Amino acid sequence: MMKKILIVLLFPLLIFSQTNFEKGELLLGEAKFKQAQLCFENFLVSNPSHLKTIEYLGDIAGHTKSWDNALLYYKKLKQLKPNEANYYYKYGGALGMKATQVNKFKALGMIGEIRSSFEKAIVLNPKHIEARWALIELNLQLPGIVGGSETKAIQYSNELKELSPVDGYLARGHIEEYFKRFSLAEQQYKKAIMIGKSNVCSQKLADLYKNKMNQPQKAQKVLEEYNSNKKYY
Repeated sequence: MMKKILIVLLFPLLIFSQTNFEKGELLLGEAKFKQAQLCFENFLVSNPSHLKTIEYLGDIAGHTKSWDNALLYYKKLKQLKPNEANYYYKYGGALGMKATQVNKFKALGMIGEIRSSFEKAIVLNPKHIEARWALIELNLQLPGIVGGSETKAIQYSNELKELSPVDGYLARGHIEEYFKRFSLAEQQYKKAIMIGKSNVCSQKLADLYKNKMNQPQKAQKVLEEYNSNKKYY
């Protein structure tokens, strides 16, 4: 009984003793982004170079599509720790999203920095998977006249295959699907399923059958096979 009383009495003190950073992490885990943002901002006042706080604020800004704010935070991270690959990746991603919200002329002027940010992430971390995915998408979405390239996209998918065979097959399948070579995409997704045995892999093939190849029965079969086999994976 005495222990329970002590816990009740101490609990408010424990909450009070938490730093704004710790409170922010708890709120972020509960997806209470605005409240978490306030805690992190307050913590940053007295800890202006705290990397994780700045990163959290950048992530929250990205979640709320405040791309200018996200860029400010990620740029600060690059300045504080210029050898961290993920900061360049996040900066490039935020810049890419901002490019979708400005006029085409201004967006064209941003392409070089977007690409170089992802490339820098790979230089700093040769095993960076997400940066290669981003470069694949960039090369697919951009017209050839401003730097888009199927050849480069395939090159990055081959690099992915060396790092993570599942990602490599999924990436190559995505490329084939983008260019409407659906039978080739199907082959790649099947290879990904054989290795990955995951819902992501099965869903990609099912979506291809349903949305691109007009074969809903095949799509259903793929998902049923995954659900019946996942307990053995």
